[in-house]
Amino acid sequence: MMDTAQAAVEAALKAGADYADARINRLSREEYTLKNGALEGADAPDEVGLGVRVLAGGAWGFAAAPATFREAADVAGGLARRATKVARDCGSARKGPIELAPEGSHCGEFVTPIGEDPFSVPLETKLDLLRAADATMKGRSETVVRQVTLSLRREEQWQVSSEGSQLHQVLIRSGAGIASTAAANGQVETRSYPASFGGNYKTQGWEFVEGLDLTANGERVRDEAIALCHADPCPGGERTLILGGSQLMLQIHESVGHPNELDRVHGHEVDLAGRSFATTDLLGSFTYGSPHVNLVADSTVPGGLDTRGWDDECVESGRWHVVREGQFVGYHTSREWVNRIDEQRSRGTSRAEGWYNPPIVRITNLSLEPGTWGLDALIADTEDGAVFADTVKMWSIDQRRLNFQFTCEVGYEVQNGKLGRLLRRPTYQGRTPEFWRSCDAICGPQHWELWGVPNCGKGNPMQVAEMSHGAAPARFRGVTFVEA
Repeated sequence: MMDTAQAAVEAALKAGADYADARINRLSREEYTLKNGALEGADAPDEVGLGVRVLAGGAWGFAAAPATFREAADVAGGLARRATKVARDCGSARKGPIELAPEGSHCGEFVTPIGEDPFSVPLETKLDLLRAADATMKGRSETVVRQVTLSLRREEQWQVSSEGSQLHQVLIRSGAGIASTAAANGQVETRSYPASFGGNYKTQGWEFVEGLDLTANGERVRDEAIALCHADPCPGGERTLILGGSQLMLQIHESVGHPNELDRVHGHEVDLAGRSFATTDLLGSFTYGSPHVNLVADSTVPGGLDTRGWDDECVESGRWHVVREGQFVGYHTSREWVNRIDEQRSRGTSRAEGWYNPPIVRITNLSLEPGTWGLDALIADTEDGAVFADTVKMWSIDQRRLNFQFTCEVGYEVQNGKLGRLLRRPTYQGRTPEFWRSCDAICGPQHWELWGVPNCGKGNPMQVAEMSHGAAPARFRGVTFVEA
């Protein structure tokens, strides 16, 4: 496969390209959903294709096609010539020539470290796990929907660039979760574990799925959904908020990750997903959060869904601060967009969905660094009437990633230094900088968890990417709640 990718690059250069890279991707997935004990969905797609990207006359060109491993060599030259023609045809429409930040050549291999290959686990073993988890959510008449999901992904990629890079990567991730929906007292409520929207995901093997211990949490999830139907709604007003990790990870994703993608800052996808308030004049001088807030991008962290050796522009993975002690200090960049700021090298966050898309700037694994508090001590230190909230239910955020509102599955009122009254649908809103500036305490490493996002949409046409966000529970002062 490396020879085929190399042949595509050489054909592009022969056709007049100034730069070229080629990626052969094989993507294998398994997706299973059990609903009320019945297998509602089972899918195991396996696809292979070749994509060629070229820079010619200061403009991009891209061409791709599905192909078996045997067919890829036959289509490589044609795709390279087509991509070069696209670049030439588009040259007259460009605003200015595209220039790539320098990058040395890299040759190597990266394989996700796993215990047990999830794709080698027998189908019956997987279904037995789903059935066992479902069974633990039975037993209450108020339960109307029980759902168990299992999601596995394996991507193998061969990539070559005209600058001499030759890279082979095998990326594997696993994920699973449960959810129970109850109808009672005129309300319909859902509780999920370990997180909503399918659970949690990591670049690990079958051992991660087994380690989630879904069956040990089914009864609790079922009963909490029913209890929420009888709980008081979370009252409105201004109060202290303690966010659990699975909710805080989405807060990071929406209000820090997306506004710090440099192509978005420059309006590259304003027609679809909007711009960003975090403009380049703020870099290095803007107070994004309190001094407690350190947000670190890291495409090397174990278990992260964007943990890899290199991005899709052959740039090595790395680690850097987006926010350091509250100050805004870094963007997610690509070799094209990094030229817009005073940096000489891409951060390595340019990725494509499959063989059929060119790479674009994407959020990598972006995490809130832990503090020093124990969770019980943090709650004990917080005044009565504060709210602990976790697990997202729904949300919205404006086109500049500035004004937001989140509704969580569950909340608890702090009473006498402990979690007291159960609250239904805690809904908080705010503005991104003011929210992060209000953070005055973060729990320590013992409470820190890495949460996977398998379905982040961006681009036009839309591309889906995966990344992770680590977080421990954290406290925010003076947050506005509205009654949902």
